[in-house]
Amino acid sequence: MNGAHALIETLVAAGVDTCFMNPGTSEMHFVAALDDVPQMHSVLALFEGVATGTADGYARMANKPAAVLLHLGPGLGNGLANLHNARRGRVPVVNIIGDHATYHAKYDAPLQSDINSIAKGVSGWIKTSTDPDQVGRDAAEAVAAAYGRPGQVATLILPADVCWLDSTGPASPLPIPERSSVDPGRIGAIADILRSGDSAGILMGGDSVMEPGLVAASKVSAATGAKLIAETFPTRIERGEGVPAIDRLGYLAEFAQMQLSGLRHLILIETASPVSFFAYPDKASDLVPEDCEVHVLALPGEDSIAALNALVAELGASGESVTLPGASRPDLPSGELNSESFAAAIGALLPANAVVVDEGNTSGLFVAGMTAGVPRHDWLCLPGGAIGFGMPTATGAAIASPERRVLNLQADGSAMYTMQSLWTQARENLDVTTVILNNHSYAILNLELSRVGANPGPKALEMLDLNRPQLDFTAMAQGMGVSASRATSAEEFSDKLEEALNTPGPNLVEAVLPSVF
Repeated sequence: MNGAHALIETLVAAGVDTCFMNPGTSEMHFVAALDDVPQMHSVLALFEGVATGTADGYARMANKPAAVLLHLGPGLGNGLANLHNARRGRVPVVNIIGDHATYHAKYDAPLQSDINSIAKGVSGWIKTSTDPDQVGRDAAEAVAAAYGRPGQVATLILPADVCWLDSTGPASPLPIPERSSVDPGRIGAIADILRSGDSAGILMGGDSVMEPGLVAASKVSAATGAKLIAETFPTRIERGEGVPAIDRLGYLAEFAQMQLSGLRHLILIETASPVSFFAYPDKASDLVPEDCEVHVLALPGEDSIAALNALVAELGASGESVTLPGASRPDLPSGELNSESFAAAIGALLPANAVVVDEGNTSGLFVAGMTAGVPRHDWLCLPGGAIGFGMPTATGAAIASPERRVLNLQADGSAMYTMQSLWTQARENLDVTTVILNNHSYAILNLELSRVGANPGPKALEMLDLNRPQLDFTAMAQGMGVSASRATSAEEFSDKLEEALNTPGPNLVEAVLPSVF
């Protein structure tokens, strides 16, 4: 047994049985060892940003980490944006970076780089494995570190000779870290605040926006009048018919300030105090009202569900009734295909138990309202803001949940960052429907031009325009083995979307929309 076998067998024993990869020469012994460990499902990506984003989506739905295998510092650099998203979403990822053999590093070969420094910005745990007899133990530590509580990116740097040298074998899995309990005194203090009669809001993230947390929080709200708000971009949120509804905090600072206006207390559950996504001239960065005090019920990684249930008991709210959305769908739209009719078609046709991966950006403004009463589903958002997450995250979600249809709402500009995801979807025959929202522009940046006070001329506006030439997403998808079609009217889009959602395997519908600016 060599080090690569020991590493892979340790990962599988620890429950990490899927590895997304874009390998190179330094990782060839890892790749060769895959044939001897059939329990490891290896998935090839054509770009490192696809591999890292796919691991993110997989972990969100599987509730356990996947592994990523990348090639040296440049490969890690190519995958960095979606590792940033995983870090911000507190998603567990075991990030394995192949390196030159230990004795080769001194020669400063062309691909030699400071992998440790590159990894620091996205990793909560970093270790270089230097001994084939210890590589199994290092892998077990990486898995435990990825779980973290909260989850994090754990980066294991793997020199090539550690893979090819003989090893004494794999290591046993380490215990998975438990979530910390919330101090009862903190729960009692929050209960006193909610009893005070002052206006209060509860801002929720992490596990608290899954159904058990939403039910408990709704009882707290019913008993005290506290306003419930989800963070702007939850990593994963359950919603739809039968699940307590909750509004998300607005992306635009002005809208978020309106939602928080009048609150005297803001209680945080597995999320941070809200701030503006960017700085703007003459606009606030801190979105909490000046006379509002911020409190913490549960920190990220603490047991927020237990804390909410304890708060319900402390308030005597166990018997409070919870209002649940009934079944409702919008009618199928007709006429012009625009942001509103597109959203109505999604609401009318979204299958039960779907997973929606949302990178719709400006064109997706109406989708949340149109899907509030459809059959229950999961919604995956972009907590880190680095675009190009949607298509790979949908790919990983489909591998983790093969029994569910995944719907990727994908803006056109950000689709071009990780379009190679479609090839992996075809190779793995995944049930992913990608809807490209094609308005031929970086529409969000047209909005931001005015918000930052810039005065654009024709050269500036040309940098935000995706015409000349127009992108043909239907042809690109077909070139990667994915069935695709194009829609220019509401009726045409509804027909093509319904067909796509009911056809096994990956497919794409290009929705041609007018620019919103």
